[in-house]
Amino acid sequence: MKVLGIESSCDECAAAVVEDGVRILSNVVATQIPYHAAYRGVVPEIASRKHTEWIYDVCAAALRDAGLESARIDGVAATGRPGLTGSLLVGLGFAKAFAYARGLPFVSCDHILSHLYAAQFVQPPPAYPFLGLLVSGGHTLICRVDSFDAIDVLGGTVDDAAGEAFDKVARHFGWGYPGGKFVDALAAGGDAEAFDFPVARLARKGRRCDVSYSGLKTAVVNQLEQFRRRGAPGHIHPPDIAASFQKAAVETLLGALSNAVEDTGIATVVSGGGVAANSYLRERLFRLAGVRCIFPPPELCGDNAAMVAGIGYQYLSRGMTSPLTVAPAARVKAFQRR
Repeated sequence: MKVLGIESSCDECAAAVVEDGVRILSNVVATQIPYHAAYRGVVPEIASRKHTEWIYDVCAAALRDAGLESARIDGVAATGRPGLTGSLLVGLGFAKAFAYARGLPFVSCDHILSHLYAAQFVQPPPAYPFLGLLVSGGHTLICRVDSFDAIDVLGGTVDDAAGEAFDKVARHFGWGYPGGKFVDALAAGGDAEAFDFPVARLARKGRRCDVSYSGLKTAVVNQLEQFRRRGAPGHIHPPDIAASFQKAAVETLLGALSNAVEDTGIATVVSGGGVAANSYLRERLFRLAGVRCIFPPPELCGDNAAMVAGIGYQYLSRGMTSPLTVAPAARVKAFQRR
């Protein structure tokens, strides 16, 4: 079964064709970063307009790269939640029209579950159950993953998402947008021990896997000098700030993740989302004692349509479809939480 997947939840206009849920035939991503960089963040109105302008050509490119005519597509999947409503509406609407015009089955997919599915393209794919670590600009989530559509939430952020914290710190210092890429690059030339930024440890009963980034963000942006290590150089060196911040941000995640491993006894961790491409996070997770870590390739960490087509196949192959009346939803689905 060849599935056309469409992703338009935020500022990436993407389409892909995946065969049988595991073989990527094409994966096209049109980025809007140049249009949002001047505002140092995503402007929803610009995002939805660009999706409207680009969606036809991006889908045509995905079919062309796959070497297929539209008549050879067996099903259509699109991101239906969560995300920017205007952006979701474009991709979801195009997917429904494409399916209706050709009499194809259609399914609306969850963006979070799609990110967790992206590791299924790794060979060999991880076996269920595993722990999922989703880290992106909009979401930070630690969960037990029992199948492609069943997760049990163990923890998440109580304020800023990890990627959001990276963006806000980079925006404050004028390093560039999106923040994660620039912080990662700057940190490579910095001293991670120059500043002793706080690492949040939330010890509330039953919530050992939650994380918080508002305190770290405030420390870096407003209280920088208070956290300078004794003996550190007197001048402010941006790479040192980036490296120290990045270390604290990653250690915050690792503390909660270690608790999840201890609580569940599951030692396989699958990470997804844009922050999963961060080099320091990958390095630290690979060195985490007793834990096997699996990452999708970097091009499948950020928003892409291959993950949507892949998980879409799983639904469609079981005869699970969505009505053409399904509407986009901006909010995260209320997954089961322990």
